[in-house]
Amino acid sequence: MIEINNITKTYNSGEMAFQALKGVSFTIANGEFVAIMGPSGSGKSTLMNILGALDTPTTGQYFLDKKDVSSLTEDELAKIRKEKIGFVFQSFNLLKRTSVVRNVALPLLYTGMPKAQRLLKAKEALINSGFEEDHFYHLSNQLSGGQMQRVAIARALVNDPSLILADEPTGNLDTKTGEKVLETFKKLNDKGHSIVLITHEHDVAMHANRIITIRDGLVEKDEIIKH
Repeated sequence: MIEINNITKTYNSGEMAFQALKGVSFTIANGEFVAIMGPSGSGKSTLMNILGALDTPTTGQYFLDKKDVSSLTEDELAKIRKEKIGFVFQSFNLLKRTSVVRNVALPLLYTGMPKAQRLLKAKEALINSGFEEDHFYHLSNQLSGGQMQRVAIARALVNDPSLILADEPTGNLDTKTGEKVLETFKKLNDKGHSIVLITHEHDVAMHANRIITIRDGLVEKDEIIKH
């Protein structure tokens, strides 16, 4: 599903140049649950932006579902993000004072789908993310951190994306709540969803089935995890 070929990324600031990625290559098969782990400054955030079609590499190629994403225009990248990638962020990024179900249905607003069908798909995504049905019409600012992250996961699922990209999804949660959210990802993966989890925490990465460790802009290690 994902093929990364010798990706580099250089940022230029005046006469200074910083190479965040120095030639990264790997593949991720459909249905895998992979953690990309590395310390601050390792290049993992730059790599996440490229995987999420938020940025393009300086050199190298990135294929998602056999489509070369690395050479697309801004409009084409936006289309890829809308149709193929579901994002889950550390900060949840929910609309305040808006109901749970409307938050989840939001990505469908621009698809031309009728409102009743949008709400139905949002409810299905919430159920799949393990969110309690009796809270569907609560406002997002009435929820706990764990509940908000499950809403964010449901929103990532609602478009039936090829890839769920989770950036430090437990960063704002206590350990117990974080474990429950990671179990939600595991259950989604068991149902066939492809998940890439970005983290700097080894304990979090260990919930995946494979860990790719990035250090100083290069792949340091790529290992299968046996649970």
